Amino acid sequence: MSLSRHLPGSRRAVAVASSGFASPPSSTSSQTPPPSSLSNSNPNSSTPPTSLQSRSFAAQQSTRNQDILKQLPPKHHTCKMSTMPAQHGHSEACCNIPPVVAKDYAAKGTYEELGGYKSYVTGPKQATKGIITIFDIFGFYPQTLQGADILATSDRSQQYRVFIPDWFHGEPAPLEWFPPDTEDKQKNLAAFFQKNSPPSVAAKVPDYVAVVKAKYPEIKSWAILGFCWGGKVVSLVLSQPDTVFRAGVEAHPAMVDPADAEKIKVPLALLASKDEPPEDVKKFEQNLKVPKHVEIFGDQIHGWMAARSDLENERVRAEYIRGYETVLKFLSKYV
Repeated sequence: MSLSRHLPGSRRAVAVASSGFASPPSSTSSQTPPPSSLSNSNPNSSTPPTSLQSRSFAAQQSTRNQDILKQLPPKHHTCKMSTMPAQHGHSEACCNIPPVVAKDYAAKGTYEELGGYKSYVTGPKQATKGIITIFDIFGFYPQTLQGADILATSDRSQQYRVFIPDWFHGEPAPLEWFPPDTEDKQKNLAAFFQKNSPPSVAAKVPDYVAVVKAKYPEIKSWAILGFCWGGKVVSLVLSQPDTVFRAGVEAHPAMVDPADAEKIKVPLALLASKDEPPEDVKKFEQNLKVPKHVEIFGDQIHGWMAARSDLENERVRAEYIRGYETVLKFLSKYV
């Protein structure tokens, strides 16, 4: 089966993982640049990353990369706005979201070193519930940090401590690589995805959570949220029988694979954009055997809740808010 048909939107980037994943599409909207420097930066670990893939797969990957790249010319996306209704009811104990800042957002959290990863941490110290957020390939963007601050304190009935680890050790993918319309950009993306595959990151999540739990023993229950590339990480983590997480959320997830849904062990929300294949989203929903909320935000691009969100656009800002309200309502019921 071709991997390229699962890539979101018209800007198809490289997919490199044994279980499949995709990069976010090109950024054509205005973006707030990421902070040029952040305090307490961690040096790269000298320990090679753990991988769920076999070593034999890595040996074959270079050839596969070239085959995939040949399939990735830009192509106009023709997905129509979905009228698929939201599934399953939620608690009404939500939400008190503060005014969303369109530009120059001042993040409310701090940065800590946890388990060898620089981590954005936000939320009240007395919180007894925690969220591990897997950001998209663009790293610590203001839109993503604002989303974490929203999740931390906007639920009327419960508050969360939110943690965003930097899996890339200060080397996220730059927006300048999009669209991948040159050979150099394609090679850069192929190398990035091979180095930072969802299986390899999913393998690190349990150890990271163990470190956070040790430092924050007051947190008794956990959820996991993933954006784009991170959505695939969430599917893999929640497929493990011993997962610590009580619920998960995938926002505009890359590489939606209905086969992943059959293995997920805990309640899951999937918030898709217009750029994820709607037939795959529907099949994913049908295959989920757990409590769920599946919804397509039919006029939003892949990335509208994270780094690619143009919060100066009134409609995008409204759906950004509604997306986080939906996440909070889901988590209030299951975490």
